Amino acid sequence: MMKTLIVEDKAYIRKGLLNILKTIDAEVEVVGECISVKEAVVVASACKPELIFLDINLTDGNAFEFLEQTEHLQFKVIFITAYEEYAIKALKSGAIDYILKPVDVDELKVALEKVKHLPIAEQKQQIRKVKEVWSNDDTKLIVSLHDSFQVIDLNELLYCESDKGYTTFYCNDGRKHVASKTIKEFEDQLIAVNFIRPHQSFIVNLKFIDKYEKSGTIYLKNGKKIPVSSRKKEHFVTSFLNWYKS
Repeated sequence: MMKTLIVEDKAYIRKGLLNILKTIDAEVEVVGECISVKEAVVVASACKPELIFLDINLTDGNAFEFLEQTEHLQFKVIFITAYEEYAIKALKSGAIDYILKPVDVDELKVALEKVKHLPIAEQKQQIRKVKEVWSNDDTKLIVSLHDSFQVIDLNELLYCESDKGYTTFYCNDGRKHVASKTIKEFEDQLIAVNFIRPHQSFIVNLKFIDKYEKSGTIYLKNGKKIPVSSRKKEHFVTSFLNWYKS
């Protein structure tokens, strides 16, 4: 039996994974569940798991921050993620052990079988490649649409708009793409590369701002007007001015 830790911030995903593991009679013993990088570092150091189911995005950071802080420990990893773009990057880098949310029984079986035969040292090397790709590939966003994966060039993305759990991406060439995920799920990657969230419903590319009216309205170069919420106004103005000074 492999001592196993589940690091996932959503309770229903943890519960579903536990139920499936019991159903398929996997040779694992779950010794703990964590929801954050900080908690997972403490628990992993204490219980020294042999296998970790590891979510990519956690409440206080990401999987790679956790892996950096536990480099001295010896365990295997199966990533769990709702983000197809991370899975695609992982595949290109040779990291084969991941499952998508919601957890599928057959995918889980395959991942468990693969991880059993993969030496820890080899997997650590693969994970370093994943981290490198994940950290450096910041000019493209791969979005899961209804029937396809769409590659969006962030240099050509004007803004995103959220509506009832969906996010629409508006590109400089006039195209738009609708993803069935909230805008929050794309925020971290976009904010890291010249985007800002001036309003709950919008994320805007700073390079396409034509002007900002102090009353609280952004004008993009294509004429689109974006509102700035009162509570975000000070942060927006500071970020906007600093970006154009740099």
